[in-house]
Amino acid sequence: MGLSTIGISALSRQYVGIPVKATTLTGAAYNPVADLVQMAFMPTATQVPQPSDWQAAIWAAVPGSLIYPYAAYCLVGPGGTVDPGIGRYAVYLKVTDNPEIPVDVIGYLEIN
Repeated sequence: MGLSTIGISALSRQYVGIPVKATTLTGAAYNPVADLVQMAFMPTATQVPQPSDWQAAIWAAVPGSLIYPYAAYCLVGPGGTVDPGIGRYAVYLKVTDNPEIPVDVIGYLEIN
């Protein structure tokens, strides 16, 4: 299964959201909103984000979703948290917890 692509206009400033499901080692549901969440937008999925590439994101609860009860959002576009410009970017999500710090390539953002 391929990664999904989100498309936005280069003229818009909007939140780009990533659905999140968090569980403990035992499989119990976990509320991650106290954890630091960050996103990176890289020109290729093989380019590893460096510390300066990580952008602040925010959490939101999605109470109507049983599968993905949380989402991480980053404000993208002119005047947003990040404005990568026209192009296609691999979207990375990083959640800093203790002791885990998962980092995943979530999909692509296409700005045109």
